[in-house]
Amino acid sequence: MSIYLDYSATTPVDPKVFEAMIPYFKEKFANPSSIHTLGRIVREDVDKARATVAKSIGAEPHEIIFTASGTSSDNMAIRSIAEKFAHRGKHIITSVIEHKAVLQTCKYLEKHGYEVTYLPVDKDGLVSVEDFRNAIRKDTILVSIMLVNNEIGTLQPIKEISAIARKNQIIVHTDAVQAMGKMKIDVGELGVDLLTFSGHKICAPKGIGVLYVDENLKDDMVPLIFGGSQEFGLRAGTENVANIIGLAKACEIVMEDVEKEAAYVKGLRDLFENRILTEIPQTYVNGSREKRVCSVTNIAFKFIEAEALMIYAEEICCSTGSACTSESVDASHVLYAIGVDPVDLHGSIRFSFGRFNTEEEVNRAVEMIKTSVEKLRAMSPLV
Repeated sequence: MSIYLDYSATTPVDPKVFEAMIPYFKEKFANPSSIHTLGRIVREDVDKARATVAKSIGAEPHEIIFTASGTSSDNMAIRSIAEKFAHRGKHIITSVIEHKAVLQTCKYLEKHGYEVTYLPVDKDGLVSVEDFRNAIRKDTILVSIMLVNNEIGTLQPIKEISAIARKNQIIVHTDAVQAMGKMKIDVGELGVDLLTFSGHKICAPKGIGVLYVDENLKDDMVPLIFGGSQEFGLRAGTENVANIIGLAKACEIVMEDVEKEAAYVKGLRDLFENRILTEIPQTYVNGSREKRVCSVTNIAFKFIEAEALMIYAEEICCSTGSACTSESVDASHVLYAIGVDPVDLHGSIRFSFGRFNTEEEVNRAVEMIKTSVEKLRAMSPLV
């Protein structure tokens, strides 16, 4: 039986979420833009869902825009601000370890006359607040720094960055895809103008994302998709009602249990990590073991290839990096940025844990990995 330790890639849909969605495939199937009775009922349910999602991050309902994914949300946030505020400047600040949804969007903008500063990180994967301060220019219009890194789990100093940005009239976007569901999030406390997250990382279905836009900025947003007036005219297309309802239920569960769940997941992660480091020689954790989210550990296994270990321990579902770049043969840009030994880059694996994992699974996984590492090192010419 497979042991799923890849919650950072995606999560199983919570049964409570699935149950909440079922009526919207059957009885409540109407288009929420229709003016007939069934349509109005569905519209009311979408509005309630929007309010629930907003509450989960300390926002107002009219500040929530539903999209198709975290990637869609990141693209809309960055490209919209870049286009609308080009008259003020064309300089953007981000970091070298952002998700590809941010990095590739910035690369696209560079081809269209924008300048982007990519802040470095230290060995723990942390952006320096001073580096950010020093990177600010008169024409800086936007900073986009993720709240939690998707490969090593590092927590970034978003509050401090936001405070500096606000003094310099710079708009702040944070990708919170890997933070939502693992920690309490309040957009007011973070001080951000734009925040994105995705349903399938919090036990909701795939195909639904969120873009939070501060109400003072909303009139400045530019749609990427044109058509109808859905989502306040900012994202045309018939709403994915069932997924919106599922997302709202997932956010409701997060609000009820986030601290308890985070403690549980951290316990599993720490058990796994400590056993691996203690019982398997020549292993170490990539990135910070303190300033990180509760669910992730990225471990380097010296003298072996990560892909080979994943094949030998095939019952364990894990990842060599971001699921969005798993088809690329390039080494992780995140591990490269924090200075991991070039050889160890290819022997590093991300394990990520969630609410449905058990201690028994964790212990079984450790035993499988121990056996597999022993076999692979026995064959390795590097040992």
